[in-house]
Amino acid sequence: MIIINLDVMMAKRKMSLNELSEKVGITLANLSILKNNKAKAIRFSTLDAICRALDCRVEDIIEYREEQSKDDQR
Repeated sequence: MIIINLDVMMAKRKMSLNELSEKVGITLANLSILKNNKAKAIRFSTLDAICRALDCRVEDIIEYREEQSKDDQR
């Protein structure tokens, strides 16, 4: 499962969603979808702009976690 940690990086940089939206050139609605892990895809150009605005690396924003099977949860 892919996890987007955008809210964590925004908090570390003390940046609001509005400020990031303006710096990146993406709508608040689309940024919110990304922040809330509802996005199905992200353009590399958007990811690049987010990393520049937040002065971070891709791995600071995107994380991979293995999904647990139902057997593992017992």
